Amino acid sequence: MLRLFPAVVMVVLVWTGSALAEQALSLNASNVGAPGSNKAGELTLPHDPAPPYPAVIVLHGCNGVSRHVREVAARLAGWGYAALVVDSFRPRGLRNVCNHGRDFPGGRRVADVFAAADYLRSRKDIDPGNIGTLGISHGAWTVLFAAIASVVAKAKARPLQAIVAYYPWCFPQPPPFMTDIQIFIGGADDWTPASRCVDMLANYPKTAKHRPLLKIYPGATHAFDSSGRKQVYRGHHLEPDPSATKDSVALTRKFLDAKLRN
Repeated sequence: MLRLFPAVVMVVLVWTGSALAEQALSLNASNVGAPGSNKAGELTLPHDPAPPYPAVIVLHGCNGVSRHVREVAARLAGWGYAALVVDSFRPRGLRNVCNHGRDFPGGRRVADVFAAADYLRSRKDIDPGNIGTLGISHGAWTVLFAAIASVVAKAKARPLQAIVAYYPWCFPQPPPFMTDIQIFIGGADDWTPASRCVDMLANYPKTAKHRPLLKIYPGATHAFDSSGRKQVYRGHHLEPDPSATKDSVALTRKFLDAKLRN
């Protein structure tokens, strides 16, 4: 059983109380389009095998839908998953929340995850029992909320089957999760420190059913899997790491295949 001290209980109440305060995006046939359509949802379908497809909801980082996000979606489709990129920003008049992510925190944005899952389940070409999500940075912070049992219950949502989080803002004192989680983060990340994820696992029962998996890449920075150049962006160091990228991509596929192909 997870034992929570009073201060931790208060933190959990703040998390779950603020979650879902945001009106979720309404995703439907009119505002979900093809890759690059710049609609609220961009759906990439695999060419093979035949439907119904397992699906992965892709949540962008603090800078909105980028080339990297669409590359992730294309990769997922190449593995046989329907990939739905959700633009949480433009429909709300937002462009970039980097360094002020709490202006639109993960606990509010998580409503988009459940709305996207509902949309996917409404489609005949999607397997409704095998839907997961992959979040990047701010999106990774968001998808962790989608695993919290009390948040799922408050939303009256169906739990997702898999969650992948690339360099999230981890909860040092975690509430109980109800979905399996795989986390990837750089040991030299100066934006979302790996130490927070280490603390989260240290405070999560080792025997818990949905205890997250954590892979730390020594020396890797935030956005290690992007194809951009080495740079300092808004005061934070970003540098591609091909070795960490290759390993995390392989582990992502292994994790998703284990959770979404049954």
